[in-house]
Amino acid sequence: MTCHHSTVSTSPHIDPLLGLDPEQRAVAEALHGPVVVLAGAGTGKTRAITHRIAHGVLTGVHDPRRTLAVTFTARAAGELRERLRVLGVGGVSARTFHSAALRQLRFFWPRAIGGALPEILPTKARIVAEAAAQCRVSTDQAMVRDLSSEIEWAKVSQITPERFAAIATAAGRDLPIDAAEIARIFTAYDEIKAKRGLIDFEDVLLLLVAILDSRRDVLEEVHQAYRWFTVDEYQDVSPLQQRLLDLWVGERQELCVVGDAAQTIYTFAGATPAHLLGFAARFPQATSVQLVRSYRSTPQIVSLANSIVAAAQPPALPNGQQAPSDWRLTLRPTRPDGPTPRVISFDDEVAEARGIAEEIAALIAAGTSPREIAILFRLNAMSENFEEALAERGIPYVLRGGERFFERPEVREAMTRLRGAARADADADVTERVRAVLAEMGWSAQPPTGTGAVREKWESLAAFATLAESLAQTVGTLKEVIGELDLRAEIQHAPVTDGVTLASLHAAKGLEWDAVFCVGLVEGTMPIVHATTDARVEEERRLLYVGVTRARQHLLLSWSRARQPGGRGSRRPSRFLDDLVTTSGTASEGSVRKGTSRARPERSRRGPAACRQCGTALVTGSERTRGRCRNCPIDLNEAMLDRLKDWRLQEAKRRAVPAYVIFTDATLQAITEQQPAEADDLLAISGIGPDKHSRYTECVLALVRGEDPPEPQEP
Repeated sequence: MTCHHSTVSTSPHIDPLLGLDPEQRAVAEALHGPVVVLAGAGTGKTRAITHRIAHGVLTGVHDPRRTLAVTFTARAAGELRERLRVLGVGGVSARTFHSAALRQLRFFWPRAIGGALPEILPTKARIVAEAAAQCRVSTDQAMVRDLSSEIEWAKVSQITPERFAAIATAAGRDLPIDAAEIARIFTAYDEIKAKRGLIDFEDVLLLLVAILDSRRDVLEEVHQAYRWFTVDEYQDVSPLQQRLLDLWVGERQELCVVGDAAQTIYTFAGATPAHLLGFAARFPQATSVQLVRSYRSTPQIVSLANSIVAAAQPPALPNGQQAPSDWRLTLRPTRPDGPTPRVISFDDEVAEARGIAEEIAALIAAGTSPREIAILFRLNAMSENFEEALAERGIPYVLRGGERFFERPEVREAMTRLRGAARADADADVTERVRAVLAEMGWSAQPPTGTGAVREKWESLAAFATLAESLAQTVGTLKEVIGELDLRAEIQHAPVTDGVTLASLHAAKGLEWDAVFCVGLVEGTMPIVHATTDARVEEERRLLYVGVTRARQHLLLSWSRARQPGGRGSRRPSRFLDDLVTTSGTASEGSVRKGTSRARPERSRRGPAACRQCGTALVTGSERTRGRCRNCPIDLNEAMLDRLKDWRLQEAKRRAVPAYVIFTDATLQAITEQQPAEADDLLAISGIGPDKHSRYTECVLALVRGEDPPEPQEP
C-alpha cells in the first residue's frame, strides 16, 4: 500500500523537548502507547502532541511514513502539518478522519469492489428533498436541513433505517417529524443514492469499515502502512469513527488520544466523550497526563471558566457508564492579571448590538486589532443586528462559518478559473487577471445588500482577491501565485481578514481572540429552547464554556430584556449567568460584575421604530435603517443612488476598507429616499452616527443636490 506520504523534510531539526512545561514534556516523552492526554482549553495540547510526534521521529522510535495523526477539521490538520514542518519533521500524515478514510477508500476500492469509486455528494439536501417528496412529506429548506442532520446522526451512530425509529425515540431526539416518517425518508434516500451510483460523506467511513471488516488482506496492508496513531479532539469521536480507529489500530497499542470532556459540544451530531473518559479503563496500563496550565487566558477569565465547569454535571455516557471523578479539569492561570470579565444587560437586542459595537470601538481605539475581536452567539440568525451596529460605526467585520476556506465552492471555482487563465496567458498581470476571473463569477468590489450566504460568498472572494494580490508582491508571476495558493490550500492556511469576527459558538471551537463578546445569553437561547433534558442543558453549559475560553484578555457576556425596542422586558438572563453572578452583583471571587450599557440609551426608550409610510413596526435591521417596511412601495432616484455608490466605492478604496464600512446599502437607500437637505437631517438616518456625520456630511449633501462632492475632511 502506498497511501502514506513518502516525503521527508530537509528542514533543520529543532529539539522537540525545548520550551515545554513539565506536563507537556511528559506527553512528548511518552513515546510508547497507549497514551491519553486530558487537555484543558488553551493549555498547549497541539504543542504537546506535535512535539511528541517529532520526538518520536527524531529519536528513531517512530517512522514518520507510518505515522497517522487525525483530527476533525482541515484547519487543525493543516496546523499539525505546519508545526511538524517547523520542527523539521516531514512524511507524517496529518488529516481529518474523512480525508484519511477517503484516501484509503480510493486506494482499495478497485481491488476490493471493482471499478471507479462512486461520486461523492457535496450535500445531501437535493436527494433528501427528493426522498421526502417520494414519501409525500412536504419540506422547506429548514426541514431538509433537519432531516439531513438526523440521517447523518444515524449513520455516524451506526443505526440503520430499520432501527432508526426505535433508537431515536429511546434517545429522546428532538425530531422535526415523526420518527417513522424519518425512517421512511432515510430508506428512500439510500435507495436513490444507490440507484444513481452516489455516496455521501458518512458512506466514506461506512464503506471503508465494511472493506476492512471483510478483507483481511486489505486490513493487514493498512496495518503495514500505519503503526503510530494520534487522535486530537478525541471527545468528539462518533461510534463510527471509533470503529474505524479500532480497525486501524488493531491489536496494537501505539495510540495517543487528546481531548477535554468539558468541550464536548457535538453530541447532537453523534459525538460522545465516552471513548475519552473510558480510555483509562480500556487500557489500564495507559500513560495518562493532564494539561491544566492555561497559556491563553488571564487569571480572571480562567476563574470564570472554572466556575462554569464546577457547576457542570458529568457528561451522559451510554450503557450506564459513569464518568471518572476527575473528568473536570481545573485550569491554572499562567498569565498576568487582566481586566475583569463583565456581564452586561440591555433593554433590547438593538441596544445590545449597539452597546457591543461601542465597546468594540473603544477597544480598537485603544489599539486592539479588529481581527483580534470576536462576537459569539448561539444562533447564526442573531448576527444581523450586530452586522448593522458594526457597520454604523464603520467597523469592518467578517462572518465565519464552519467550512474551511479553500473548500468553499466559490473559492474552488476561483482557483479552477485562475489555473485556466494561467494556461492561456502565464505572463498576465496577477491583479488584473484575478479581478477579471472574479468578475466573471459575478463578484464586484462593492459588498451585497443582503446578509447570510450571499454575504459569506462575497467575503470569501474578497479574501481570495486580497490574498492573491498580496502574494503577487512577493512571488511574482501568476503561475507562482497559483503554486503558493495550492500550498496554502494543502496546509489549510486560510487568509486572515482584518475585521471583527461574527461566529456561532460552535464555529468558534479551536479558535481564540484577544477580546470575546458572548452575546444573547437569555433563557431560551442559552440554553436553547429545545434543550429539554438535563443532558442537553449540560451540553449548552459546555458550549458557553467553549465560548468563554476563546478569550485571551477581554471578556464580556451580555443579554437583553426584550427582543425589540419598546418591547416588554420579560426575558430572563441565562441560568448559567445565575451561577456566575450573585444577587449582590459580584461573583464569589469578584471576577464578574454586572452593569448596564452606556450605548445610546435614548434609542432604546423610544419604542419600536415605525414605517414612515404605513406605520407598521420595523423588525429587521435593514428596515429600521431605511425607515420603511419591506412591503411598502419604493420610488427611488436611481441616478442619485448610483452617484452615492460610486462615491462610496472611491472612498472605500481611498481608506483601504470594505465599502460597507463607509455606508451600508440600506443606509445609502435611506439617504436616497429621504433626500436630506441639512446636516441635522442626516443624523436622523439610522446608520449615520457622529463619526460618519462629521466625516461625510458635506460629501453626502453635495451628492444629494447632484453636485460633485468635496474631498472629505478627516474629523
